[in-house]
Amino acid sequence: MELKQYWLIVKRRLLLIVLIMTVSCLSIGIYSYYFSTPQYEASAKLIVNQYKDSSSLLSSIDVGSINSTIGLIKTYKEIIKTPRMMKIVVKDYPDLDVTYSELIGKVSVSSVNETQVMSISVRDISYEKAANIANAVAVVFQKTIPELMKVDNVSVLDKADPKEIHGPIAPNSKLNIAVAFMLSLMLGVGISFLLDYLDDTVKTEEDIELLLGVPVLASIPRFKEMDNSKRDNTAPLKPATGRDSHVSFDS
Repeated sequence: MELKQYWLIVKRRLLLIVLIMTVSCLSIGIYSYYFSTPQYEASAKLIVNQYKDSSSLLSSIDVGSINSTIGLIKTYKEIIKTPRMMKIVVKDYPDLDVTYSELIGKVSVSSVNETQVMSISVRDISYEKAANIANAVAVVFQKTIPELMKVDNVSVLDKADPKEIHGPIAPNSKLNIAVAFMLSLMLGVGISFLLDYLDDTVKTEEDIELLLGVPVLASIPRFKEMDNSKRDNTAPLKPATGRDSHVSFDS
């Protein structure tokens, strides 16, 4: 199928495609702006230092190995989101009014560009609550890790400020509408090709040539009543022959 034929298929179903795109974009836009609950994110940062006990560095451990510390962060990232750790947060901070399972869903942990810095991020419908949760998880993890891992090498680098004003990070209405536009466009074009594939009626001269394999010698154009009335108004017919009339020629 040539490119021109593809365009003709799309052109025949252009109204359907535009309708699908309009409905999709309006629906997503209205939902994003008026019905979707805004989500805020706050972060607290931890730094994983060299191995140390309560008094001095342990000389038996290679304290200069940064790669070893970065590898340990992967273990810490998994420990933070365990039910055991979240239950301690809920117990120590009852004012947060959340369950440990809700905390697991709200908290995400990442390392900053393969460094010794860990970021504890929390999403909530309130930035103040998200900041309090992030700070609570950071403090509890710092206090718990010496007992759990027998090393004291985690410090709170930066806490989130609950009093700061931050805009919501979700929903991103413009991005949602742009995604809806592209998906609805592909959906509309796909439906157009599907309808054209299922339609086996003959509509054009090209369809006849493809169906019969012979060229079209002549065709009768579609004649509308409006064209007839327009012709009557612009060029009225004159009687040429008949009773009580003579033959006449118009020059």
